[in-house]
Amino acid sequence: MPGARLTPSPGFIKRRHFTAGQTIALFGGSFDPPHAGHRLLAEAALRQLHVDKVWWLPAPQNPLKSHQPGAMATRLAATERLARHPRFLVSDEETRLGTHYAIDTVRALQQLYPHVRFIWLIGSDNLQHMHRWRDWAVLMQTVPLAVYPRPGSSHKAAFSQAAQRFAAYRVAAEDAPLLASYKAPAWCLLEGVTSPLASSALRRQNGH
Repeated sequence: MPGARLTPSPGFIKRRHFTAGQTIALFGGSFDPPHAGHRLLAEAALRQLHVDKVWWLPAPQNPLKSHQPGAMATRLAATERLARHPRFLVSDEETRLGTHYAIDTVRALQQLYPHVRFIWLIGSDNLQHMHRWRDWAVLMQTVPLAVYPRPGSSHKAAFSQAAQRFAAYRVAAEDAPLLASYKAPAWCLLEGVTSPLASSALRRQNGH
């Protein structure tokens, strides 16, 4: 329920990654495997959102997918290799927190870092299907959302259920650097080149 406080799992080790006043883009996903398209999105966030860091959060499991992701240690190591950048951070924070849904992860991190401004970073394919997420409308009312174009989904995402419901709260692309200062709901469709790479296709190529 909105406003509920989350208690981290017994195995959670409280770590302070950020300082008050910083702006952080949260980039969640299975990253199974991570690829150049993911890095393209993260680099765009640095340029267009002017965030201090992009925090890559490999998820323990995607509740909307029947496919079981590879071992966390494998995905985490591969993501760390891809995301070598002084302003990128990779961690298994959702495993440590014991969260499985974006809304729970955001709430937990907002509690841990009350003086840090967060943005939730996704591809347009996720916005297209966001109405299937747990408490998706609450999520959009909880944290500003930045959406990067993905092939074949940008137009559909712009007319998705989530985009239509929160149309009045869309921030123009040229105002993307100000997104973190907006009180949610606020969302922005970023601009940039798209990548045809997809984790599912890469898994098929590798026989998985």
